[in-house]
Amino acid sequence: MSPTQWDFPVELCCRPMAFVTLTGLDVVYNAVHRAVWDAFCANRRADRVPISFKVLPGDHEYPKCRPKRTSYEWYIPKGILKTGWMNKHLNLVPALVVVFYELDWDEPQWKEKQSECATRVEIVRQSLQGRNTKVAVVLIQKKTPLPPGEDVIASERAAALCNACELSGKSLFVLPHTDHLVGYIIRLENAFYEHAQTYYYTEIRRVKSHKEFLNKTTHQLLFVRHQFKIAFFSELKQDTQNALKNYRTAYNLVHELRAHETNILEIKTMAGFINYKICRLCFQHNTPLDAIAQFRKHIDLCKKKIGSAELAFEHAAWMSKQFQAFGDLFDEAIKLGLTAIQTQNPGFYYQQAAYYAQERKQVAKALCNHEASVTYPNPDPLETQAGVLDFYGQRSWRQGILSFDLSDPEKEKVGILAIQLKERSVVHSEVIITLLSNAVAQFKKYKCPRMKSHLMVQMGEEYYYAKDYTKALKLLDYVMCDYRSEGWWTLLTSILTTALKCSYLMAQLKDYITYSLELLGRASTLKDDQKSRIEKNLINVLMNESPDPEPDCDILAVKTAQKLWADRISLAGSNVFTIGVQDFVPFVQCKAKFHFHAPSFHVDVPVQFDVYLKADCPHPIRFSKLCISFNNQEYNQFCVIEEASKASDVLENLTQGKMCLVPGKTRKFLFKFVAKTEDVGKKIEITSVDLVLGSEAGRCVVLNWQGGGGDAASAQEALQASRSFKRRPRLPDSEVHWDGIVIQASTMIISRVPNVSVHLRHDPPALTNEMYCLVVTVQSHEKTLIRDVKLTLEKTLYVRCGTVGSRMFLVYVSYLINTTIEGKEIVCKCHKDETVTIETVFPFDVAVKFVSTKFEHLERVYADIPFLLMTDLLSASPWALTIVSSELQLAPSMTPMDQLESQVDRGENVAHSPSLGPLFCHRTSAMDSIPVISTVITLPHVIVENIPLHVNADLPSFGRVRESLPVRYHLQNKTDLVQDVEISVEPSDAFMFSGLKQIRLRILPGTEQEMLYNFYPLMAGYQQLPSLNINLLRFPNFTNQLLRRFIPTSIFVDSLALCHLDAHSDKSRQMDEYILFHVQFSHSVVSKSLRPHGLQHARLPCITKTQNLHELMSIKSVLPSNHQILYPPLLLLPSILPSIRVFS
Repeated sequence: MSPTQWDFPVELCCRPMAFVTLTGLDVVYNAVHRAVWDAFCANRRADRVPISFKVLPGDHEYPKCRPKRTSYEWYIPKGILKTGWMNKHLNLVPALVVVFYELDWDEPQWKEKQSECATRVEIVRQSLQGRNTKVAVVLIQKKTPLPPGEDVIASERAAALCNACELSGKSLFVLPHTDHLVGYIIRLENAFYEHAQTYYYTEIRRVKSHKEFLNKTTHQLLFVRHQFKIAFFSELKQDTQNALKNYRTAYNLVHELRAHETNILEIKTMAGFINYKICRLCFQHNTPLDAIAQFRKHIDLCKKKIGSAELAFEHAAWMSKQFQAFGDLFDEAIKLGLTAIQTQNPGFYYQQAAYYAQERKQVAKALCNHEASVTYPNPDPLETQAGVLDFYGQRSWRQGILSFDLSDPEKEKVGILAIQLKERSVVHSEVIITLLSNAVAQFKKYKCPRMKSHLMVQMGEEYYYAKDYTKALKLLDYVMCDYRSEGWWTLLTSILTTALKCSYLMAQLKDYITYSLELLGRASTLKDDQKSRIEKNLINVLMNESPDPEPDCDILAVKTAQKLWADRISLAGSNVFTIGVQDFVPFVQCKAKFHFHAPSFHVDVPVQFDVYLKADCPHPIRFSKLCISFNNQEYNQFCVIEEASKASDVLENLTQGKMCLVPGKTRKFLFKFVAKTEDVGKKIEITSVDLVLGSEAGRCVVLNWQGGGGDAASAQEALQASRSFKRRPRLPDSEVHWDGIVIQASTMIISRVPNVSVHLRHDPPALTNEMYCLVVTVQSHEKTLIRDVKLTLEKTLYVRCGTVGSRMFLVYVSYLINTTIEGKEIVCKCHKDETVTIETVFPFDVAVKFVSTKFEHLERVYADIPFLLMTDLLSASPWALTIVSSELQLAPSMTPMDQLESQVDRGENVAHSPSLGPLFCHRTSAMDSIPVISTVITLPHVIVENIPLHVNADLPSFGRVRESLPVRYHLQNKTDLVQDVEISVEPSDAFMFSGLKQIRLRILPGTEQEMLYNFYPLMAGYQQLPSLNINLLRFPNFTNQLLRRFIPTSIFVDSLALCHLDAHSDKSRQMDEYILFHVQFSHSVVSKSLRPHGLQHARLPCITKTQNLHELMSIKSVLPSNHQILYPPLLLLPSILPSIRVFS
C-alpha cells in the first residue's frame, strides 16, 4: 500500500459544488465563445452561486449508468463506498448539460438551424442515457432581445424550438453578446443553479427509495452507503443542515457494523471520512464546540480499534491523520473569523498528531525489524489491476471479501510482510517534524512559550534521529536559554546530552567544548561516572586528541565522526577558543569583589580586590592563567596570575598549585594596584575575568566572564539564598561561604583626604540688596609642605543677594602634596569643601490699606475724591537700620493737592485698577562699612470708579451745646450732564436745624451748588448729625450709603462747662481741625535708631490726583531726612510737613 494511503481524498476535502457542463463552445478559435467562457470562470466571488463549470464537446461520453436494480433480496454488497463515487459526481456526471448555439430570431435559414440545434440536443441525451441529468439550450444572439410579449416572432420561434428539442420553456435561454455580458451570465448561473438543485433533489429521492428494499441482516453496509450518498447529494444541493443530519446518521450506522480484524480498517476509514465531513460542517455553521465534541467522540470510539497486531503502526498512522485533519479544519476556521483561545487552539491537535506519529515510528521500528535477507514479495500483493482499490479501506489482496475467515492465510501473510517492508521506507522523522512545526507555529501565535519550547526540543531530537545535526543543534541551542532561566535542570541536562552528541558527530570543536563545560557544572544532573567520562573527553580535546564516542550514537555516524575528528586534529588552525559563560552554567564559578565593601578608594590607598573561583567538576583541575580586564586597560598588567603547566597536567591530582581548583572548595586570589591620579573622580570597572584552561601553545579554552563574574544560574541562586532561613555551617577562617560573596565589579577613585581646616564666619541673616560679609579662614595640618593653594589663608568676601530665600555657598580649597604609596611617589591633588547656607530676608514687611478721610476702610476709590493711604511697617532685621532718605514717585496720572488730602482725578472709564507706584527707601545698617542700600517697595493696586456727584461738607471740628453750628454742603456735578437732584434732611433728636428741609434743584455740568444749614446742638457728647439724603434722578444707583463716605455723619458736642477757653483757644481750634487727618510721631519714639522688629503705625495723608485712568498710578514718599525708621509710612505728604504726634 502507498505510504500516502492515510491522506484524505481530494474529493472528500473540497467543497462540493454542483457540476455543470457546457457544450457547443469553441473556446480556442471563437472569440465570442471565449468571452462567454471567461465570464463564467473569471472573478468568481463568494456572492456568486457555487457551481463547477466544465467545457466538453457535444459528443462527450459520460459514465454509463448501470441498470436499475429492482430487488436487493439476493444482493450482498462488497464494500461500503467505492473509491470513485465522489469524484464521479463531482467531476464526471453533470447535474446539467447546457448546449450553446448561435441563433438569432430573424435567422433567414431558421428551419435548418432549428433542426441542427435539435440534433445536438439529441446527441447529448443519447450520451446521458439512463441518467436524470437536465439539459438546457442557450442561444447566443448578436442583438439585444425585446421585452417579453413585444416580439411575436421570437415567441413563436421559441415555442417551435422547444418542441423540436423536446425542452420545456424553462430550459431555453437567450444570451445576447453585448456590453452587459457578465450581467447576463450571472442571471444564467442562477437559472442553472435551480436546474442543478432539482437534479440533486431527484437523486436524493432515488437513493431514499432504495432503502425500502434493505434489511439489516445482509445490507448493513448499504445502510451506511445510502446515508452517506444522501448527505453528499445534500451538500451538492447546498443544503448543509440536512447534509449534517444525514452524516451524523451515517456515522452512527458505521459504528453499528460488526468489527473484525478483516474489516476494521474499512470501518475506521469510513468513520474518519464521515467524521471529517461532520466537523467541517460544524465549523462552517460556526458551532466549533459541536465540532470538538464530535471529534472527541470519534477518537474515544476508534482509539482502541487497533486491528491486526502485526500492523499496529497503521492504527497509529490513522490516529495521527485524524488529529492532523482536525487541526487543519480548526486552523482554516480561524482564518475565516473563528476566535481561538490559549487552552483550545489547533496546536494541541497537531501536537497529538505528532505524538501518534512518534508512536507509529516506535511500533514500526519494533515490527518491521526484518533481516536483510528478507526481500519484497514478487508479485506485489499491494498492486491491483486497476491501480486503485474498489472500496475505501479494503486490502488489495482480498477486495470484496467480507468473510471473517481468512481463505488464504499464506496470501495474508505475504500482504502483511509487504506492508511492513513498505513502512520501513517511510521517513517518519519528516512527518513528525512537519507536525511539530505546525504545533510550534500555533503555540507561538497564541503565546504559549513553554509548550513551544517543549515541542522545539522534540523537533531537535527528531532532527537528530534524522541525522540532520545542524538543524538539531540550532533548535536545541535556541530553547536552552528558556530552560536555564526557569531552572529546569533535568530537562536542560537531557537537551545538553543530545546537543553534545550532535556536536561530536559533526566534530564541532567549540560546541563540543561548550556543552562539555556545562554538563560538568552544577546545573547538570548526570552521575559522577558520566561527568568523569565527559571531563576526560574534554581534556583529550585540549590535548589535540580525538574524544571517545558518545553513548547510544549510530554506529555509521560514529565512524563518520571519527574521520572528521581526525581531520580536525591534523588541520592547523586556531587553537584558542574564547567562550563567554554569561549565558550558560559552566563547571567553574567566578565572583570578583573589591575590598572594604566601600564604593570608593582614595588615590593614596592601593586598590585591592579578590577573585573567588569554585570548581564543580568531579576531579581537581588545573588552570594555566587568570587575568582581569578593566575599563582602563593600563591596570590589566597588574592583575595577571599565570602558572606554567603542560596539557597533560590538567587532571593531575595536585592541590598545591596556585592555579589548581579542588571540587567544592572556594579559592581566593588577591589583586592590588595603585590607581593613577588621572582617574580621580572616575569609576574603575572590571570589564571581564578570563580563566584559561589548557596551554596556549597547544589547544586552550578561555572562559570569559563579563563584569565581575556570574553565569546564567547565579541570579536565581542568589535570590534563593537570600530567601533561605537555613543556617550556614561554620567554616574555618580561611574559607568563606560561596553564597555570602556578593559581586562588586566597580569602584570609584576619589582624591586624598585633605588635612586642612576651613572655617567660615558670618552673621546671618542677609538683607536683600545689602552687601553681606563672609570671612573664610584656612589652616593646614599637613606634615609636609603643601603647594598651589587656590585660596589664601584668610580672606573677607562680600556677597549681595537681590531676592529673598535660602542660598548655599560652597568654599572650595585645593592644593597639591607629594606622598608615597607602595614605594611609589605620586603627586596628590587634595581639596576641601565647606558649605554654608545663608538666609536672605526682606528688611521689613509693609502692610498697606486705603481709608477715606473718615478713616473708613475702602475697597475702591473714586475719581476726584480724597482718600488716605495707611501703612504698617514690621522690621525683619536683627539689628537696627538707619533710614537715610525715602522717596515716593508719582505716576504721570497722579497730581499732588494743596490740602491735606489725597484724591484721584475722574477718568472716562470705571473700575480701573491702577498701581500706586514704587516706594524707595534708602537705608544703612549698623556697620559703617556698608554703603547706602535702596529698597523698592511696590504698593498695591487700587480700583478706581467714577461717581456722578461729589458732596463735601464744611463744619467746625466740634460743637457746643445751645450754640449755633453752621454747616455748608458743597454739591459738585462730576458728569457732562445736567443733574436733577432731590435733597432732603432728616431731623435728629440731638439737633435743631434751620435751612431747606426738602428741595429739588438742577446742577449744571462741572458746577458746584452750596447748601447752608445751621445746626443747634441740644445734647453733649458724640452725636449724630441730621442725615442728608440725596436722590439723583439720572443715576438711581447713587445711594445714601455711598454719600455717607464723603460727608461726616457725627460730631462731638462739648458741654457748657468746657466753653471757657484761654487766650490761645483760636490756635487750639486751628490745630484741632487737623486731628482727623494727621497722625504723627512723638519725640520719645522718633530717634536716631529704632528697635529691631518693632511695629510702627503711620497715618499720613496721601495727596494724589489721577489724570488718566488708563495710566498706572504711583505714590512717592517723602520722609524726614534726619530720622531712621524701619517702616516708613507710605503716604504722600504735602510740601510743608506738619507737626507730628504719636499715639503710643
